[in-house]
Amino acid sequence: MTQFSLDHSTEPLAQSPDSLRQQAVIHLLKQVIEPTLGNNVVSLGMVRNLRIVDDYVSLRLYVGSHQQALQSEIRAQLAKLDWCKKIYVQCCTIPGVKYTIAVSSGKGGVGKSTVAVNLAIALQQLGAKVGLLDADIYGPNVPRMLGLGQSDVQTIETSLGQRFLPLEAHGIRVMSVGLLAEPDHPLAWRGPVLHKIITQFIQEVQWGELDFLLIDLPPGTGDAQITIVQESPICGVVLVTTPQQVAISDVRRSIHMFRQVGVPVLGLVENMSYLTDGQGQPMLIFGQGGGQQLATELQAPLLAQIPLDPQICAGGDNGQPITLTDVDSIAAQTFWQLAQALSATFSQI
Repeated sequence: MTQFSLDHSTEPLAQSPDSLRQQAVIHLLKQVIEPTLGNNVVSLGMVRNLRIVDDYVSLRLYVGSHQQALQSEIRAQLAKLDWCKKIYVQCCTIPGVKYTIAVSSGKGGVGKSTVAVNLAIALQQLGAKVGLLDADIYGPNVPRMLGLGQSDVQTIETSLGQRFLPLEAHGIRVMSVGLLAEPDHPLAWRGPVLHKIITQFIQEVQWGELDFLLIDLPPGTGDAQITIVQESPICGVVLVTTPQQVAISDVRRSIHMFRQVGVPVLGLVENMSYLTDGQGQPMLIFGQGGGQQLATELQAPLLAQIPLDPQICAGGDNGQPITLTDVDSIAAQTFWQLAQALSATFSQI
């Protein structure tokens, strides 16, 4: 059995029979175009776990709830292979969810969860149905930022078995490991337990119909992040950084990780970009140009530069995000611009 990686390696393939078959399969898969995003299913990271076993081809197809027709298109393309006797396509999706977007960072403390919360609210204010999965198993702060505190999570019986029922805050459907853990107790989970919790949160939540599900990832590039990426139909990631070089170097590693596993980087958000003085002039507390430098270097768009505003912090502490409480602020306007950019990418609003 041969399993092939769909990363973007530039090394030439040896012309063995297996590699020739791999090239033929990938070439045909690249003919299947997702119409909304205007790109092929390989470049969009939708095709994973590609295996060629003798005369059989199997793969997993990670798609949104409205994209399952791509499965039959893939079968039709691979049927052109004269040596292929059987095609297995396992369609992996989150029921009811159109687009799943990860919000990630290379290091902690850059405001990743703050961006995820305010982006979710901004998308909801633009008319989208939005869910927010707080998968930061080491620092689950989303419930507090949305004013949920220690709320009880209910389960319901569905045709697919028992499912968690998300809570709702400010029009956002929310699920977080912080809702299940004991207050102030350390989340000291390891290996198999961690993997099980993460997969349960991805596969066993009854989200209902959503345009966007945002997943707030743990910082870094470790086992938890890789598990979430591998187990969920993430169609893109927004990376959060601050201007200083220490944060930039960590985000650079994250970008390479996501590209290696085939998840498109939708763009960068530079948080804490500047502080405005009393005369409206920007004060560059954490340096200047780091986000733009990284965007240029790695050819990923800089989607937003969010100012350092005390009201952002206050809103996170009291469960009233700035996109709700100070709609005329530069920060709130910037979050709406970010939401509009993502909405335009996915043609939702």
